[in-house]
Amino acid sequence: MADGAQQTAWWLRGNFAPVEKEIEAFDLKVSGALPPELSGVFMRTGPNPAREPSMHWFVGDGMIHGVRIEKGKARWYRNRYVETPLRRRKVTSRDPSVFMDKTASTANTNIVRHAGRILALEEAHFPYEIDGELSTKGCVDFGGLLKTALTAHPKICPETGEMLAFGYAFMPPYCVYHRFDAQGRLVQSEEIPTNGPVMMHDFCATRTKVVFMDLPIVFDMAIAMAGGMPYKWSEDYPARLGVMPRNGTAKDLKWFSIPACYVFHPLNAYDDGDAVILDVARYEKMWVKGFDVPAHLHRFRLDLKTGIAKGEDIDDLPVEFPRVSDDKAGLKHRFGYAITTHEDDEAGFNLGTRIVKFDVDKGVTTVAELGPGRAPSESSFARAGKGEDDGYLLSIVYDAAQNASEFIVLDAKDIAKGPVATVALPQRVPFGFHGAWFGD
Repeated sequence: MADGAQQTAWWLRGNFAPVEKEIEAFDLKVSGALPPELSGVFMRTGPNPAREPSMHWFVGDGMIHGVRIEKGKARWYRNRYVETPLRRRKVTSRDPSVFMDKTASTANTNIVRHAGRILALEEAHFPYEIDGELSTKGCVDFGGLLKTALTAHPKICPETGEMLAFGYAFMPPYCVYHRFDAQGRLVQSEEIPTNGPVMMHDFCATRTKVVFMDLPIVFDMAIAMAGGMPYKWSEDYPARLGVMPRNGTAKDLKWFSIPACYVFHPLNAYDDGDAVILDVARYEKMWVKGFDVPAHLHRFRLDLKTGIAKGEDIDDLPVEFPRVSDDKAGLKHRFGYAITTHEDDEAGFNLGTRIVKFDVDKGVTTVAELGPGRAPSESSFARAGKGEDDGYLLSIVYDAAQNASEFIVLDAKDIAKGPVATVALPQRVPFGFHGAWFGD
């Protein structure tokens, strides 16, 4: 990066900094033993800025890192940019053409598989399809039916195969809900009336309902034109959660007022009689001075009969990137997983060195201590049995002392004993966002 100020930005230093090359390597070195039942590809995406200037960690060009596991072997690692029109354009992310062109995605936030497609997602634009070798196949607008951006966090129902999603924008309509059938067809779009242009990064879905998070991070045009992240905390914006049947319309919405807070990511949500339960990573405040305070696992109970919302922290560890196994999405869960964070003295986002397993039924938290300077990415669950925690947690870990990255496998039943297998990766993998295990 040519600009000296950009050199010092926290998202361009250390392991936040981009790697320069797309590479591939085969038959990777394994310490320990890869479970023979694991067969598939682990993919993790994140920003790897290829254009100048880089205005924020959130808007770097999307790069996917993949590890292929098969028959107890680590067959390959490769990293590839998602080839979108934006990547090779000489424009900044705040250029008006980027806002208006729904194909101009960074595709840097999440990866999901639905109806035979692997989709690379970023919440301000259309998704991009990639294949199992990490090559870009092209933009997806669902036959021209998708008219809004698509969230990076759709929910895929393990029972019906439906994909539930939404798109948000800084101009009306501020939020539109989308429902896709098991064949990947867009079958419903409904405008959701928020109180303003909020940043709705994620939402929740249960077996029967969806929950929208209308929270006080609000679009600010002045910040956008000055080149910053165009959202800020608003002391005046009321925080609320909106519950709607999955196939409902806006007239079916029921709103619940809650204390001011922000949520990037829920762990999961489920129906509980006449109530909806949401377990989320909740921040008391966000972006007043950067990542002001850490998030903690928090439970909301929304009583549909009384209209009352109750909330309480259910653990005191600072965490982010909470997950359940994909086959528990929207259903009652016992176990969840996350990684720890800690506050950064320069108002950046600083990852911790622990992977966490929550047993929310027993109120027990188990920790995998990875060691000083060893920071994991979000952990994905790979099923290997019928019990809820019968399987493995997969993560990419950066080792600061070696300036190198590894792919690790933890037994989800006993994460405290450490990795059962570690795969040495041929290059450093920058800190990123979300990943997924796509089993064969």
